Amino acid sequence: MAAPVKEEYRRIYAAVKAIPRGRVASYGEIAARAGLPRRARLAGRALSEAPDGIGLPWHRIVRADGRIACRSNGMREQERRLRAEGVEVRNGRVRMGAHGLHHDLDRAIWGDPRD
Repeated sequence: MAAPVKEEYRRIYAAVKAIPRGRVASYGEIAARAGLPRRARLAGRALSEAPDGIGLPWHRIVRADGRIACRSNGMREQERRLRAEGVEVRNGRVRMGAHGLHHDLDRAIWGDPRD
C-alpha cells in the first residue's frame, strides 16, 4: 500500500495540473500558487516524489529563468513534450515571456510590444 500524499504535495500537484497546454511555470510560481510562497525547492521535491500514474504535466515546470532543470534523457523528453505543445525550446531554455503563465496577462495589461 502506498504512503499517503502530504497535503503540501497535493496542493503543488493541483497547481501543476492547472497549467494549460502550451504554457510553462517556474518551480517558485507553482509553490506560490499552492499557497507555499518561497518554497520552490519543495515544489521540485514534490515533483520528484510524485506517485506514478497521477498524470502530472511535469514537463511544464522549468526554472525561473526558463531553463530546463532535467538532465540528459529527462531533458530531451521534456523538450520533446514541450515542443509537441507548441512551446519553443532553444538551447534547453523556454522564453518565459512567450510561454509563461503570465504571458497573456502581461499582454492584456501592457499591450503587445510589437504593436
